[in-house]
Amino acid sequence: MENLLYWAAMLAVAVNALTGVLDAGRKHMDLIGVMIVGAATALGGGTVRDVLLQRQVFWISDQTYLIVALVTTLVIFFAVRGLRLPPRLFLIPDALGLALFTIVGTQIALVWHAPWLVASLLGVITGVVGGVLRDVLCNEVPLVFVRGELYASAAWMGALLLIGLQTLGVSPVIAAWAGMATVLGVRLAAMALRITLPIYSERK
Repeated sequence: MENLLYWAAMLAVAVNALTGVLDAGRKHMDLIGVMIVGAATALGGGTVRDVLLQRQVFWISDQTYLIVALVTTLVIFFAVRGLRLPPRLFLIPDALGLALFTIVGTQIALVWHAPWLVASLLGVITGVVGGVLRDVLCNEVPLVFVRGELYASAAWMGALLLIGLQTLGVSPVIAAWAGMATVLGVRLAAMALRITLPIYSERK
């Protein structure tokens, strides 16, 4: 399980850095701007989680995560610079990053003996905060706040499934894969089928 978490987190960092580059590129940022957005997207959620858990921040204790974030940002920047890409292309890797980071964050919180509800919400925080930072830095409404979209709710479903399966005695590795598949599947289905949550509206 420890190896799965490590490599899932590493992949999540790379994927989230990629989404940061694609979103920042649409705003025609220079290299430094893109590097800042990419790093914030890749490392932001896990940083907030670790601060709340009062554990050493993951990319400080293992700078490999920071290196992966910066290298991915540089590679993607020079690889796609000048290409005409669909404006919403980043949403697919964003869904993958959401799934990976949510499950990693939830499992880390459980290892640190957080109560199940707290662990599930820390998983959601790990999954969504990087994207929130990316969107704010790119002067966009964060996806988690977009009208009715299943985003944080998709992450929470996966986190709760992970916790529920482990409570029932299912192998942590199988529970992790099931949780990731749930987050990714729900998020992609919501995007494709326009599945939304009820919204607040005042009666006129």
